[in-house]
Amino acid sequence: MASNGSSSPVVGLTAYGEHVAYGVWDHHAVLLPRTYPDVVLAAGGVPVLLPPRVDAATAVDRLDALVLSGGPDIEPQRYGATPHPGTGVARPERDAAEIAMLHRALERGIPVLGVCRGVQMINVALGGTLVQHLPDAVGHQGHNPSPGVFGTTVVALVPGSRVATAVGTAVAVQCHHHQALDRIAPGLTVTGRAADGTVEAAELAGAPFVVGVQWHPEQDATDVRLMAALVAAAARTRAVRTA
Repeated sequence: MASNGSSSPVVGLTAYGEHVAYGVWDHHAVLLPRTYPDVVLAAGGVPVLLPPRVDAATAVDRLDALVLSGGPDIEPQRYGATPHPGTGVARPERDAAEIAMLHRALERGIPVLGVCRGVQMINVALGGTLVQHLPDAVGHQGHNPSPGVFGTTVVALVPGSRVATAVGTAVAVQCHHHQALDRIAPGLTVTGRAADGTVEAAELAGAPFVVGVQWHPEQDATDVRLMAALVAAAARTRAVRTA
């Protein structure tokens, strides 16, 4: 495990902007499940939360890597679709902020990891579309068994892909999503699928490390391999930039 000192890569984590109540407070807050910063720390990185504001995209210039975190459904209009009855309430401010952050990261050539909503955001931001309600396509609720409960999915990964290099060609993962990638954006390559055909991993060709997974790697504290691969890629690209 790498140290978390001043030389450790700084990893930005996109965060929710929600109305929450805790203690004596009831107000708007920027928040993220603790599992995200914990797994970044365990992988040897330094986590920094990014608020869901477009003007916060300039913070990407100070990062060594970017994680597009899980969260609510992306606004269907962003990929030219009419909202499905099962699609959740959109967060337009977060959508816009994450698109801006992703493009800033791509321009700078820093590594990116998309988690659940994050892989969907990579696909939408680059011109792809989404399946708005996955049970309609696969005929079961296994990817999202019930609110607040993670399901288990076995994913087959393409040998030699960045994800397979990190975790192997078959992995059992925790998932919680009712949407998935549909039309794949130009430049993205599907590198993992579930048994029912659902896209579970995608990577951007020609980029040092731009990877999205439909599952939640931060939910398994005993397995930090994917986050460690991101942190290692961040260290390599930073070394090249500062050489």
